[in-house]
Amino acid sequence: MKNKKYRCLVCAHVYDPAIGDPDSGVAPGTAFADIPDDWYCPECGATKADFEQMDD
Repeated sequence: MKNKKYRCLVCAHVYDPAIGDPDSGVAPGTAFADIPDDWYCPECGATKADFEQMDD
């Protein structure tokens, strides 16, 4: 579950835990569940709640 990717429902940006979001201070290897709740999509600004887990 740690390596699951999540897709933004607004713009389809994919959060990949292997990459993280270094520009927003989220280090590579950070599981989606461990991202702070005030994090937002780097592409469109949607909230963390606007992401859904992707199927493998």
